[in-house]
Amino acid sequence: MIIESLLDTDIYKYSMMQAVLHQFPGAEVEYTFKCRTEGVDLRPLKKELEREIEHLCSLTLDPDELNFLASQRYFKRDFIEFLRLFHLQSRFVEVGEADGQLSLMIKGPWLHTILFEVPLLAIVSELYTRHAHPDLDFGEARDRLTTKIDQVRALDRPDDFVFADFGTRRRFSRDWHDEVVKSLADALPNSLRGTSNVRLARELGLVPIGTMAHEFIQAAQALGPRLAETQRFAFEVWAREYRGDLGIALSDTYSLDAFLRDFDMYFCKLFDGARQDSGDPFAWGEAMIEHYENNRVDPKTRNLIFSDSLDIPKAAEIWHRFRDRINVSFGIGTNLTHDTGTDPINIVIKMTRCNGQPVVKLSDSPGKVISTDQHYLAWVRQAFDVPE
Repeated sequence: MIIESLLDTDIYKYSMMQAVLHQFPGAEVEYTFKCRTEGVDLRPLKKELEREIEHLCSLTLDPDELNFLASQRYFKRDFIEFLRLFHLQSRFVEVGEADGQLSLMIKGPWLHTILFEVPLLAIVSELYTRHAHPDLDFGEARDRLTTKIDQVRALDRPDDFVFADFGTRRRFSRDWHDEVVKSLADALPNSLRGTSNVRLARELGLVPIGTMAHEFIQAAQALGPRLAETQRFAFEVWAREYRGDLGIALSDTYSLDAFLRDFDMYFCKLFDGARQDSGDPFAWGEAMIEHYENNRVDPKTRNLIFSDSLDIPKAAEIWHRFRDRINVSFGIGTNLTHDTGTDPINIVIKMTRCNGQPVVKLSDSPGKVISTDQHYLAWVRQAFDVPE
């Protein structure tokens, strides 16, 4: 089976899950799957997907896995004890067909559904590659990986160029993901600072890296005060939960302009930095540096994390631009774990409702806008002063 451990997911799912347990234990949510790649029919995978889901829902965390989570300073004892009893439940997942495409809906308590997203995406991606490329020779993939390693080594200050693996959800396969991260850890121990994948962090002695995802800020649309205040509310709740730990804020749920309006001097001083996941990375970096300076925070004490569709050359270009002005690091996903000479499919699972009402993500890239209700989307644009 593709997923053999509940740790085979991104660490930010667990950090958000703890916040949900403590802050919003009764929240009900819906997530929707979408394949953005034109011309790909995933319906033939339906039966295999259902079998993989049943297996996923049979998994629990063993004592060694729980001990690894407990060793992360920010996880609290009551959360670890909750996880000791936890397992995913297939009754919260509906697999079907709609409009000639595979449909996948996750619906239920947020606390009991939050861990579905990443493993389900990894399952769909690997089922697709098994069918589309059953006899792939990994020689080209290994050559491409060697090229990436050489690109880092060729930089003028290679040990200062730091990045993490963010590639679980669209990886070619679990085995290839394992090989990629182990090879990078062996070849670039000073540059590879960690991985978002908890299982690999544990197995390879790496740092699990991640804080929050868009869903946490989206859910605040239903759980917080009036709409225009919900981004600030989400950051306040996060700070209350982690008391200064995991201090990287996600900047593009409602666009960079809306983020900068909300991310005032208080948050500039409270959070360690921010993550860019859409839009122009150079414009974003310049805007963030200017924003810190305007709020009397030395940019050299803060961190910018870039994670939007990166490869090594693009990350290196960003690094050269900002490295002497602010702390810079990178989360690189699909280009690490699916660069095999085959085309990955662009698949996502996003929260679309919370407590019965729509929730949206506006983003800084038009293709990343998430909404199932155009009227509500227009209302959110108005509330955050984001033009179409």
